[in-house]
Amino acid sequence: MFRLKRQKAYELGKTGEERALAYFKKAKYKIIKKSFRLHRGEIDIIAYDRKTLVFVEVKTRRKETFGLPEEAVTPAKQQKIRRLAEAFLALNGFRDIECRFDVLSLTEQEDGNYLICHIKNAF
Repeated sequence: MFRLKRQKAYELGKTGEERALAYFKKAKYKIIKKSFRLHRGEIDIIAYDRKTLVFVEVKTRRKETFGLPEEAVTPAKQQKIRRLAEAFLALNGFRDIECRFDVLSLTEQEDGNYLICHIKNAF
């Protein structure tokens, strides 16, 4: 049972990330990296919004029973994402570049579509 729940949560997360990519492409962001992983962390999407490099955390929920998706981006999670972003910048030789951290939350609706909330400069 636990494995089935984890698999469903993984599939929901992947669906959310696919929808997020479509959202950002439609908004004319230039996607440069998906699922940047380092050590025990991951940044879901790294993209350019014009000249600004944006690190995006994507959160997807089926229902708001346990709160809004964006509420899951806790201060500890934010700190982890900041550290990963610093590592990404160092590994890729980026210097003096404008950056920001966004959260894209997706909540599944009864009709199967997703309510999307894009929070720019979330932290």
